[in-house]
Amino acid sequence: MEKQTYLITGGSGFLGNHLGIFLLAKGVNVRLADINPLENENLIGKVEFMQGDIRNSDFMEKATEGVDVVIHAAASLPIIASQEQIRSTNVGGTQTILQASLNNKVKKVIHISTTAVYGVPKFHPIFETSKIEPLGPYGETKWEAEGLCREFRKKGLFISIIRPKTFLGPERLGVFQILFDWVRRGKKIYIIGSGKNRYQLLNVADLIEAIWLAANSDKSNTEFNIGANEFATLGEDLQQVLDFAKSGSRLVPLPAKPVQLILRFLEITKLSPLVQWQYETMDKDSFVEVSKAEKILGWKPKKSNSETLIENYEWYVKHWRDYEGKVGTTHKVPWDQKILKLVRLFS
Repeated sequence: MEKQTYLITGGSGFLGNHLGIFLLAKGVNVRLADINPLENENLIGKVEFMQGDIRNSDFMEKATEGVDVVIHAAASLPIIASQEQIRSTNVGGTQTILQASLNNKVKKVIHISTTAVYGVPKFHPIFETSKIEPLGPYGETKWEAEGLCREFRKKGLFISIIRPKTFLGPERLGVFQILFDWVRRGKKIYIIGSGKNRYQLLNVADLIEAIWLAANSDKSNTEFNIGANEFATLGEDLQQVLDFAKSGSRLVPLPAKPVQLILRFLEITKLSPLVQWQYETMDKDSFVEVSKAEKILGWKPKKSNSETLIENYEWYVKHWRDYEGKVGTTHKVPWDQKILKLVRLFS
């Protein structure tokens, strides 16, 4: 039987790297496409890499040629650029990828969306059929991209839409590097609200397993929520990390409304790396129902929130020196803490 070929957009990113390594172990042909160069030594020379822009039709026509499954993981995050660039990447790029996939008769597309499309729901758990109220440019454009997926299904393209909770694991930095940096230094860890809200996360390995199962199912032409099954309150899960770290850090709850107003001002004035989706949901319950994925795909998450956080923190402690002085705008590098660095000094 001839090997299948998988294309991963956003192949140089955090999820793309983990997916590439996973798929190589599965014995399929792996092609990565990204606007950024491939730097992972575990992938260089073992996968086909194409550098280019997903918004470019000619590039995507070449990238999808001879491909059986496209995993569309490329996206523009709120920290990266303007609303115009977020829209052109998340909506325009998705349009280009779907059209190229249709033209080249790709068998399946796995579109990586986000639970940010639900906004801040009043009722939990969140089902795939729950009300859609995207918060901020990222959630809004991801919902528009889902709309394109539904349009292309009508044209005959098989598309699984995966809506993962915030996912992390070894090599995940970005906003989590800020948390882990403060914990390592023994600083106070400020949380918005009481910390008694239930906030679900996801291990990247569990997400990848869901993607693989969706790619190999004939019943996955639909939407799936993906998140950890085991999670406590935000405060309890974070305390597990502090207990593991033994650095002297302690949780300090802050009143939600005043802090959110301050962070909104700091975001607008570009003095903080945090974006609306992060600080407006941090004090509220946020968890999805995953029974649909369990029933249709046979998927079962293996890692709890606390296990995932500790795993990521343990990796960070071993590697933080490798990233000293480096900042960027992806999940694979630390973010510029901006005014938060000043707050850290007095914590």
